[in-house]
Amino acid sequence: MAYRDLREFVKALEKAGELKRVRAEVDPVLEITEVVQRVQRGGPFGAPGTAGTTCAPQGKPALLFEKPKGSRYPLLVNTFGSVKRMCMAFEVDELDEVAGRIRGFLDTKSPAGLFDKIKMLPKLAELGSFFPKSVKDGACKEVIRKGNDVNLLDFPILKCWPQDGGRFITFPLVFTKNPENGKRNVGMYRMQVYDERTTGMHWQTQKHGAEHFRRAREKNPEGRIPVSVAIGCDPATTLSGMLPIPPDLDEMMFAGFLRKESVEMVTCETNELEVPANAEIVLEGYVNLNEMRTEGPFGDHTGFYSLEGEFPVFHIECITHRKDPIYLTTVVGPPPQEDYFMGYAVERVFLPVMKMQYAEIVDVAMPAEGIFHNLMIVAIRKSYPGHARKIMNAIWSLGQAMFTKVIVVVDHDVDVHNYSEVVWKALCAVDPERDVQFSLGPVDTLDHAARIQDFGSKMGIDATRKWPTEGFTRPWPDEILMDEATKMRVAELWKSLGI
Repeated sequence: MAYRDLREFVKALEKAGELKRVRAEVDPVLEITEVVQRVQRGGPFGAPGTAGTTCAPQGKPALLFEKPKGSRYPLLVNTFGSVKRMCMAFEVDELDEVAGRIRGFLDTKSPAGLFDKIKMLPKLAELGSFFPKSVKDGACKEVIRKGNDVNLLDFPILKCWPQDGGRFITFPLVFTKNPENGKRNVGMYRMQVYDERTTGMHWQTQKHGAEHFRRAREKNPEGRIPVSVAIGCDPATTLSGMLPIPPDLDEMMFAGFLRKESVEMVTCETNELEVPANAEIVLEGYVNLNEMRTEGPFGDHTGFYSLEGEFPVFHIECITHRKDPIYLTTVVGPPPQEDYFMGYAVERVFLPVMKMQYAEIVDVAMPAEGIFHNLMIVAIRKSYPGHARKIMNAIWSLGQAMFTKVIVVVDHDVDVHNYSEVVWKALCAVDPERDVQFSLGPVDTLDHAARIQDFGSKMGIDATRKWPTEGFTRPWPDEILMDEATKMRVAELWKSLGI
């Protein structure tokens, strides 16, 4: 059975020794961030370590702050900050199990005859069970606040870093509808709190929420669009907002696929949008299409502050929540943070999708220091001249992968997760003038090094063995490896050597 809600996941984490309760009063303004840093990097009260020594897929416990200063509601953070907890979120022993399920559906071919159609029925029935289900009421409506009762500051919203422009909601599921076809979109966009009833809506240019905003504004520049925000759902539903699924696939359906059970959805009080009925907190309101406000700075996952910018404003008309809501949040900042483990899970889970599109891809790695969009290492089974460059251009055409600043393509026998091996073999295989190519295109809004916001250059490095058909006329040397017969003889002698 899927987790019914966030609090059931909290119980599971605590039972597994993956959660610690903090009963002392700690301020959401800066102090909680510092506690999280010390726990995640250096142990419960030890000195913070360095990013370079903590990039393996391991992590420290989730933290439930029972008495955040200035709020009577508990705060949950670092919820997904380990590979184990990501596996627990998807209810699997290994992330490859989720990848296998995705691969199973992707491998489905059109049935050729009656027998094939009969074999397809169980899979189609399972697929039908993933669709979100509308219900009349839900736990997220145990308390309903409107008018003067609406006050965001009742919740322990974090100010993470000293130069942040204010407090930020960092783990929201933002619900909008395409104004042209009514399709739902769910995204995860940070929200700067301006006052009790308004926040920023950080819809970056390439995000679907921003596209909904632009299309609606073209039709009616003086109008508004409804927006609802859910905070603190069951883990699979929570994570669905940050997964790189195709734009025509409903995130709530994919959440149902992940949790093997449909997500129950309830209609909001003040608009027609549906939100997960098991959410801890729901914010309902609208965004004016003619209103922008300065948002930021914000200490981002790049390890630097993203700068101020003009973004739409979210006006809150109603807040609904459970009687004793848990405020779910996350800290972003110098890598690795909690988001590294979320990104690592995405990398492993969606590898089958990339392989389906490009079968020559053997494996992919995105080091923590690459903060998702700065570095991707790709191993391919090379079959023809220029194959590595074809893969670079292919990746730059894939959804969020288009932001990848540097792509390093290596041969199939390179372990892309062993960064020492990658650096050694890549540097030995590269002639910089010949093997580096540059491309111009869209870059991540958070890339402060780009020449202008949202547009810049990317670099591809062909670190594969070079072939004569690629103009390489010299012999390519073999890697130094001991022969298996000698290795076996020494293994037999080993105990007698006294080493």
